[in-house]
Amino acid sequence: MTYLIDAWLDRPHPYLRILHRETGEVCAVLQEEALDELRDLGDLDLASLNSSEPLILKELVRNLFLFCYARALRPHDEAH
Repeated sequence: MTYLIDAWLDRPHPYLRILHRETGEVCAVLQEEALDELRDLGDLDLASLNSSEPLILKELVRNLFLFCYARALRPHDEAH
């Protein structure tokens, strides 16, 4: 599968989406709160988002998916 990263980080309510390249289906969404958490953890690298290197982008998408799944598995009272 191939994915696209649709990131709007320089707006009042930033978000990042991972889209399936062929269908346009939204596979994951990170809203402002999750993006803040990623920044706090040091795991949101803007240089990686601007990269054209396939291996860097593949690793970035992988890490974003893992972050989304980890957030989804948290008990609701512990979620930020």
